[in-house]
Amino acid sequence: MKNASLIVLRPALQPGFLFALNPTAMISPISPLTGSIDAQPVIHILHENSVWVEPLIAHLELSGLPYREWFIDEAELDMSALPPEGVFYNRMSASSHTRDHRFAWEATRGVMAWLEAHGRRVINNRRATALEVSKVEQVIALRDHGLTAPHTVAATGPNAFRRAAARWDRPFIVKPNRGGKGTGVTLVRNAKDVEAVANTFGAYTLDGTVVLQEYVKPAEGRVLRLEFIGGRHYYTVSIDTGGGFDLCPSDACQVGTTFCPADGRAKFEVLEHHDPKQLERCHAFLSDSGMEVAAMEAAPDAKGQLHFYDVNINTNYNAEAEARLGNARQGMRAIAEFLGVELAKVPSHRHNFTSS
Repeated sequence: MKNASLIVLRPALQPGFLFALNPTAMISPISPLTGSIDAQPVIHILHENSVWVEPLIAHLELSGLPYREWFIDEAELDMSALPPEGVFYNRMSASSHTRDHRFAWEATRGVMAWLEAHGRRVINNRRATALEVSKVEQVIALRDHGLTAPHTVAATGPNAFRRAAARWDRPFIVKPNRGGKGTGVTLVRNAKDVEAVANTFGAYTLDGTVVLQEYVKPAEGRVLRLEFIGGRHYYTVSIDTGGGFDLCPSDACQVGTTFCPADGRAKFEVLEHHDPKQLERCHAFLSDSGMEVAAMEAAPDAKGQLHFYDVNINTNYNAEAEARLGNARQGMRAIAEFLGVELAKVPSHRHNFTSS
Protein backbone atom coordinates (compact mmCIF):
# COMPACT_ATOMS: atom_id res chain seq x y z
CA MET A 1 0.00 0.00 0.00
CA LYS A 2 2.83 2.40 -0.65
CA ASN A 3 0.58 4.77 -2.62
CA ALA A 4 -2.20 4.80 -0.06
CA SER A 5 -3.02 6.48 3.19
CA LEU A 6 -6.24 6.70 5.12
CA ILE A 7 -7.17 10.24 6.08
CA VAL A 8 -8.40 10.74 9.63
CA LEU A 9 -8.35 14.47 10.09
CA ARG A 10 -8.54 16.22 13.45
CA PRO A 11 -9.68 19.77 14.19
CA ALA A 12 -7.83 22.43 16.17
CA LEU A 13 -4.45 21.43 14.79
CA GLN A 14 -4.39 23.12 11.40
CA PRO A 15 -7.19 24.64 9.32
CA GLY A 16 -8.78 22.32 6.79
CA PHE A 17 -9.02 19.23 8.95
CA LEU A 18 -11.92 16.85 8.96
CA PHE A 19 -12.62 14.95 12.15
CA ALA A 20 -14.05 11.43 11.91
CA LEU A 21 -15.53 10.49 15.27
CA ASN A 22 -15.88 6.81 14.45
CA PRO A 23 -12.43 5.83 13.18
CA THR A 24 -12.52 2.19 14.30
CA ALA A 25 -11.00 0.89 11.07
CA MET A 26 -8.49 3.69 10.66
CA ILE A 27 -4.98 2.69 11.47
CA SER A 28 -2.77 4.98 9.40
CA PRO A 29 -1.12 8.15 10.67
CA ILE A 30 -2.97 11.44 10.95
CA SER A 31 -2.48 13.53 7.81
CA PRO A 32 -3.19 17.27 7.42
CA LEU A 33 -4.78 18.87 4.39
CA THR A 34 -1.91 21.09 3.32
CA GLY A 35 0.22 21.62 0.26
CA SER A 36 2.93 19.33 1.59
CA ILE A 37 0.68 16.28 1.68
CA ASP A 38 -0.72 16.76 -1.81
CA ALA A 39 2.03 18.36 -3.83
CA GLN A 40 0.92 15.85 -6.44
CA PRO A 41 -2.75 15.08 -7.10
CA VAL A 42 -4.17 11.80 -5.84
CA ILE A 43 -7.49 9.96 -6.00
CA HIS A 44 -9.62 10.68 -2.93
CA ILE A 45 -12.34 8.12 -2.10
CA LEU A 46 -15.14 9.48 0.09
CA HIS A 47 -17.10 6.70 1.80
CA GLU A 48 -18.39 5.24 5.08
CA ASN A 49 -18.08 1.51 4.44
CA SER A 50 -14.54 0.15 4.16
CA VAL A 51 -15.69 -3.29 2.99
CA TRP A 52 -17.34 -1.87 -0.10
CA VAL A 53 -14.19 -0.02 -1.26
CA GLU A 54 -11.78 -2.94 -0.84
CA PRO A 55 -12.28 -4.26 -4.42
CA LEU A 56 -11.68 -0.78 -5.85
CA ILE A 57 -8.55 -0.28 -3.76
CA ALA A 58 -7.19 -3.61 -5.01
CA HIS A 59 -7.47 -2.41 -8.62
CA LEU A 60 -6.01 1.02 -7.82
CA GLU A 61 -3.00 -0.64 -6.26
CA LEU A 62 -2.59 -3.04 -9.19
CA SER A 63 -2.53 0.01 -11.46
CA GLY A 64 -0.10 1.90 -9.23
CA LEU A 65 -2.53 4.77 -8.80
CA PRO A 66 -2.11 6.94 -5.66
CA TYR A 67 -5.19 7.25 -3.49
CA ARG A 68 -6.46 8.25 -0.07
CA GLU A 69 -9.59 7.16 1.75
CA TRP A 70 -11.82 9.73 3.39
CA PHE A 71 -13.95 7.82 5.87
CA ILE A 72 -16.76 10.25 6.66
CA ASP A 73 -19.04 9.68 9.61
CA GLU A 74 -19.37 12.73 11.83
CA ALA A 75 -17.08 15.44 10.52
CA GLU A 76 -15.71 18.89 11.17
CA LEU A 77 -14.81 21.06 8.21
CA ASP A 78 -12.84 24.32 8.25
CA MET A 79 -14.26 26.15 5.26
CA SER A 80 -11.46 28.72 5.23
CA ALA A 81 -9.04 26.03 4.07
CA LEU A 82 -8.34 24.87 0.53
CA PRO A 83 -8.95 21.21 -0.40
CA PRO A 84 -6.03 19.04 -1.51
CA GLU A 85 -5.42 18.39 -5.19
CA GLY A 86 -6.75 15.41 -7.05
CA VAL A 87 -9.90 13.62 -8.13
CA PHE A 88 -12.64 13.16 -5.53
CA TYR A 89 -14.78 10.07 -5.97
CA ASN A 90 -17.96 10.21 -3.90
CA ARG A 91 -19.06 6.73 -2.80
CA MET A 92 -21.22 7.85 0.11
CA SER A 93 -24.19 5.52 0.51
CA ALA A 94 -27.81 6.49 1.03
CA SER A 95 -28.01 3.54 3.44
CA SER A 96 -25.19 4.87 5.65
CA HIS A 97 -27.65 5.42 8.51
CA THR A 98 -28.26 1.66 8.68
CA ARG A 99 -24.61 1.22 9.69
CA ASP A 100 -24.80 3.72 12.57
CA HIS A 101 -23.40 6.53 10.44
CA ARG A 102 -26.51 8.64 10.81
CA PHE A 103 -25.07 11.96 9.63
CA ALA A 104 -22.46 10.75 7.15
CA TRP A 105 -24.60 11.77 4.18
CA GLU A 106 -25.29 15.23 5.59
CA ALA A 107 -21.57 15.75 6.22
CA THR A 108 -20.77 14.63 2.68
CA ARG A 109 -23.08 17.23 1.16
CA GLY A 110 -21.12 19.96 2.90
CA VAL A 111 -17.82 18.49 1.75
CA MET A 112 -19.15 18.33 -1.82
CA ALA A 113 -20.07 22.02 -1.74
CA TRP A 114 -16.62 22.88 -0.35
CA LEU A 115 -14.82 20.88 -3.03
CA GLU A 116 -16.89 22.26 -5.89
CA ALA A 117 -16.52 25.84 -4.64
CA HIS A 118 -12.76 25.41 -5.05
CA GLY A 119 -13.03 23.89 -8.51
CA ARG A 120 -11.94 20.38 -7.59
CA ARG A 121 -12.77 17.48 -9.87
CA VAL A 122 -15.65 15.68 -8.18
CA ILE A 123 -17.17 12.45 -9.47
CA ASN A 124 -20.79 12.07 -8.34
CA ASN A 125 -21.16 15.66 -7.31
CA ARG A 126 -23.46 17.62 -5.04
CA ARG A 127 -26.42 17.32 -7.42
CA ALA A 128 -25.95 13.55 -7.48
CA THR A 129 -25.64 13.49 -3.70
CA ALA A 130 -28.96 15.27 -3.27
CA LEU A 131 -30.85 13.19 -5.83
CA GLU A 132 -29.77 9.84 -4.42
CA VAL A 133 -31.53 10.43 -1.10
CA SER A 134 -34.89 11.45 -2.55
CA LYS A 135 -37.07 8.88 -4.31
CA VAL A 136 -39.56 11.69 -4.96
CA GLU A 137 -37.04 13.78 -6.87
CA GLN A 138 -35.73 10.73 -8.69
CA VAL A 139 -39.16 9.93 -10.13
CA ILE A 140 -39.65 13.54 -11.22
CA ALA A 141 -36.22 13.67 -12.89
CA LEU A 142 -36.66 10.29 -14.58
CA ARG A 143 -39.96 11.33 -16.12
CA ASP A 144 -38.52 14.70 -17.10
CA HIS A 145 -36.04 12.78 -19.27
CA GLY A 146 -38.70 10.67 -20.93
CA LEU A 147 -38.05 7.55 -18.88
CA THR A 148 -40.98 5.48 -17.62
CA ALA A 149 -41.42 5.22 -13.86
CA PRO A 150 -44.20 3.41 -11.98
CA HIS A 151 -47.20 5.44 -10.82
CA THR A 152 -45.96 7.12 -7.63
CA VAL A 153 -47.56 9.12 -4.82
CA ALA A 154 -45.55 10.91 -2.12
CA ALA A 155 -46.94 11.22 1.41
CA THR A 156 -45.47 13.18 4.30
CA GLY A 157 -46.65 12.12 7.75
CA PRO A 158 -48.49 8.96 8.87
CA ASN A 159 -52.01 10.32 8.34
CA ALA A 160 -51.21 11.45 4.83
CA PHE A 161 -49.84 7.98 4.18
CA ARG A 162 -53.05 6.39 5.44
CA ARG A 163 -55.17 8.65 3.22
CA ALA A 164 -53.04 7.96 0.16
CA ALA A 165 -53.06 4.21 0.82
CA ALA A 166 -56.87 4.20 1.09
CA ARG A 167 -57.11 5.35 -2.53
CA TRP A 168 -55.21 2.35 -3.89
CA ASP A 169 -57.40 -0.53 -5.05
CA ARG A 170 -54.58 -3.03 -5.60
CA PRO A 171 -51.29 -4.03 -3.88
CA PHE A 172 -48.56 -1.39 -4.00
CA ILE A 173 -44.98 -0.82 -2.87
CA VAL A 174 -44.19 1.60 -0.05
CA LYS A 175 -40.65 2.76 0.56
CA PRO A 176 -38.91 5.51 2.54
CA ASN A 177 -38.08 8.59 0.50
CA ARG A 178 -34.52 8.05 1.66
CA GLY A 179 -33.66 4.38 1.86
CA GLY A 180 -30.81 2.45 0.30
CA LYS A 181 -30.25 -1.28 -0.31
CA GLY A 182 -33.98 -1.95 -0.27
CA THR A 183 -34.26 -0.81 3.34
CA GLY A 184 -37.91 -0.55 4.35
CA VAL A 185 -39.31 -1.47 0.95
CA THR A 186 -42.60 -3.26 1.61
CA LEU A 187 -45.32 -4.78 -0.53
CA VAL A 188 -48.64 -3.57 0.91
CA ARG A 189 -51.61 -5.87 0.30
CA ASN A 190 -54.19 -4.85 2.91
CA ALA A 191 -55.12 -2.45 5.74
CA LYS A 192 -53.04 -4.43 8.23
CA ASP A 193 -49.92 -3.81 6.14
CA VAL A 194 -50.79 -0.09 5.97
CA GLU A 195 -51.08 0.18 9.75
CA ALA A 196 -47.82 -1.70 10.27
CA VAL A 197 -46.03 1.11 8.42
CA ALA A 198 -48.13 3.99 9.80
CA ASN A 199 -47.68 2.90 13.43
CA THR A 200 -43.89 2.90 13.09
CA PHE A 201 -43.70 5.88 10.77
CA GLY A 202 -41.19 7.86 12.82
CA ALA A 203 -38.68 5.02 12.73
CA TYR A 204 -39.59 3.97 9.20
CA THR A 205 -38.57 7.18 7.42
CA LEU A 206 -35.73 9.61 8.07
CA ASP A 207 -37.31 12.68 6.48
CA GLY A 208 -41.00 12.07 7.23
CA THR A 209 -41.83 11.19 3.63
CA VAL A 210 -42.65 7.89 1.96
CA VAL A 211 -43.51 6.99 -1.60
CA LEU A 212 -46.35 4.70 -2.60
CA GLN A 213 -45.52 3.09 -5.91
CA GLU A 214 -47.31 0.88 -8.36
CA TYR A 215 -46.02 -2.67 -8.17
CA VAL A 216 -44.74 -3.67 -11.61
CA LYS A 217 -44.43 -7.44 -11.70
CA PRO A 218 -41.10 -8.03 -13.44
CA ALA A 219 -41.08 -10.37 -16.40
CA GLU A 220 -39.62 -13.76 -15.47
CA GLY A 221 -39.28 -12.53 -11.89
CA ARG A 222 -36.11 -10.57 -12.68
CA VAL A 223 -35.27 -6.87 -12.59
CA LEU A 224 -32.46 -5.11 -14.41
CA ARG A 225 -29.67 -3.01 -12.95
CA LEU A 226 -27.98 -0.88 -15.59
CA GLU A 227 -24.42 0.00 -14.56
CA PHE A 228 -22.75 3.19 -15.78
CA ILE A 229 -19.09 4.20 -15.50
CA GLY A 230 -17.83 7.54 -16.74
CA GLY A 231 -21.41 8.40 -17.58
CA ARG A 232 -21.68 5.59 -20.14
CA HIS A 233 -23.38 2.21 -19.99
CA TYR A 234 -20.93 -0.51 -18.92
CA TYR A 235 -23.16 -3.55 -18.61
CA THR A 236 -26.52 -4.67 -17.22
CA VAL A 237 -27.14 -7.12 -14.39
CA SER A 238 -30.25 -9.31 -14.37
CA ILE A 239 -31.35 -9.98 -10.78
CA ASP A 240 -33.71 -12.63 -9.47
CA THR A 241 -36.14 -10.89 -7.10
CA GLY A 242 -37.26 -14.07 -5.37
CA GLY A 243 -35.32 -13.17 -2.21
CA GLY A 244 -37.08 -9.84 -1.65
CA PHE A 245 -36.19 -6.21 -2.27
CA ASP A 246 -32.58 -6.22 -1.01
CA LEU A 247 -30.92 -6.38 -4.43
CA CYS A 248 -27.43 -5.13 -3.58
CA PRO A 249 -25.01 -7.08 -5.82
CA SER A 250 -21.93 -6.65 -3.62
CA ASP A 251 -20.31 -9.86 -2.42
CA ALA A 252 -20.11 -8.37 1.07
CA CYS A 253 -23.41 -6.48 1.11
CA GLN A 254 -25.06 -6.33 4.51
CA VAL A 255 -27.18 -4.21 6.84
CA GLY A 256 -26.40 -5.02 10.45
CA THR A 257 -26.56 -8.82 10.62
CA THR A 258 -28.79 -9.27 7.58
CA PHE A 259 -26.81 -10.29 4.51
CA CYS A 260 -28.02 -9.94 0.97
CA PRO A 261 -27.82 -13.12 -1.13
CA ALA A 262 -25.06 -11.86 -3.44
CA ASP A 263 -23.32 -15.20 -3.41
CA GLY A 264 -22.58 -15.60 -7.08
CA ARG A 265 -25.47 -17.92 -7.88
CA ALA A 266 -27.82 -17.28 -10.79
CA LYS A 267 -29.47 -14.57 -8.73
CA PHE A 268 -27.06 -12.17 -10.48
CA GLU A 269 -26.30 -12.51 -14.18
CA VAL A 270 -24.29 -10.02 -16.23
CA LEU A 271 -25.85 -9.15 -19.58
CA GLU A 272 -22.80 -7.90 -21.40
CA HIS A 273 -24.48 -6.77 -24.61
CA HIS A 274 -27.78 -5.47 -23.24
CA ASP A 275 -28.71 -2.41 -25.31
CA PRO A 276 -32.14 -1.05 -24.30
CA LYS A 277 -33.80 1.57 -26.45
CA GLN A 278 -33.90 3.97 -23.46
CA LEU A 279 -30.09 4.05 -23.15
CA GLU A 280 -29.47 7.52 -24.56
CA ARG A 281 -32.18 8.95 -22.32
CA CYS A 282 -30.46 7.26 -19.38
CA HIS A 283 -27.17 8.87 -20.37
CA ALA A 284 -28.84 12.30 -20.54
CA PHE A 285 -30.52 11.76 -17.17
CA LEU A 286 -27.24 10.83 -15.48
CA SER A 287 -25.35 13.71 -17.09
CA ASP A 288 -27.92 16.27 -15.95
CA SER A 289 -27.95 14.71 -12.48
CA GLY A 290 -24.16 14.84 -12.00
CA MET A 291 -23.95 11.05 -11.76
CA GLU A 292 -20.87 9.58 -13.47
CA VAL A 293 -20.62 6.22 -11.70
CA ALA A 294 -24.12 4.98 -10.98
CA ALA A 295 -26.72 2.26 -11.33
CA MET A 296 -30.30 2.52 -12.55
CA GLU A 297 -32.75 -0.22 -11.60
CA ALA A 298 -35.78 -1.07 -13.71
CA ALA A 299 -38.51 -3.70 -13.85
CA PRO A 300 -39.27 -4.97 -17.37
CA ASP A 301 -42.96 -5.69 -17.87
CA ALA A 302 -44.46 -8.43 -20.04
CA LYS A 303 -44.14 -6.21 -23.13
CA GLY A 304 -40.47 -5.44 -22.46
CA GLN A 305 -41.08 -1.86 -21.31
CA LEU A 306 -38.60 -0.78 -18.62
CA HIS A 307 -40.08 0.89 -15.53
CA PHE A 308 -37.28 2.71 -13.69
CA TYR A 309 -37.73 2.81 -9.94
CA ASP A 310 -34.33 3.49 -8.32
CA VAL A 311 -31.02 5.24 -8.95
CA ASN A 312 -27.90 5.13 -6.82
CA ILE A 313 -24.30 6.30 -6.96
CA ASN A 314 -22.77 3.88 -4.48
CA THR A 315 -22.83 1.06 -6.97
CA ASN A 316 -21.31 -2.35 -6.25
CA TYR A 317 -20.59 -5.33 -8.46
CA ASN A 318 -20.90 -9.08 -8.03
CA ALA A 319 -17.47 -10.61 -8.62
CA GLU A 320 -18.79 -14.13 -9.17
CA ALA A 321 -21.22 -12.98 -11.84
CA GLU A 322 -18.37 -11.16 -13.60
CA ALA A 323 -16.19 -14.26 -13.31
CA ARG A 324 -18.74 -16.27 -15.29
CA LEU A 325 -17.87 -14.05 -18.25
CA GLY A 326 -14.18 -14.72 -17.72
CA ASN A 327 -13.70 -11.33 -16.03
CA ALA A 328 -13.75 -9.67 -19.43
CA ARG A 329 -15.70 -6.91 -17.72
CA GLN A 330 -14.99 -5.96 -14.12
CA GLY A 331 -16.80 -2.96 -12.74
CA MET A 332 -14.23 -1.98 -10.12
CA ARG A 333 -11.37 -2.34 -12.57
CA ALA A 334 -13.21 -0.07 -15.01
CA ILE A 335 -13.77 2.52 -12.26
CA ALA A 336 -10.07 2.43 -11.36
CA GLU A 337 -9.19 3.00 -15.02
CA PHE A 338 -11.68 5.87 -15.25
CA LEU A 339 -10.26 7.48 -12.11
CA GLY A 340 -6.75 7.12 -13.49
CA VAL A 341 -7.72 8.92 -16.70
CA GLU A 342 -9.36 11.74 -14.75
CA LEU A 343 -6.39 12.03 -12.38
CA ALA A 344 -4.06 12.52 -15.35
CA LYS A 345 -6.08 15.60 -16.32
CA VAL A 346 -5.58 17.37 -12.97
CA PRO A 347 -2.85 20.02 -13.00
CA SER A 348 -0.18 19.54 -10.35
CA HIS A 349 1.22 23.07 -10.23
CA ARG A 350 -1.33 24.52 -7.79
CA HIS A 351 -0.45 24.73 -4.12
CA ASN A 352 -2.84 24.56 -1.18
CA PHE A 353 -2.53 27.19 1.52
CA THR A 354 -5.13 28.04 4.11
CA SER A 355 -6.86 31.38 3.83
CA SER A 356 -5.70 34.15 6.11
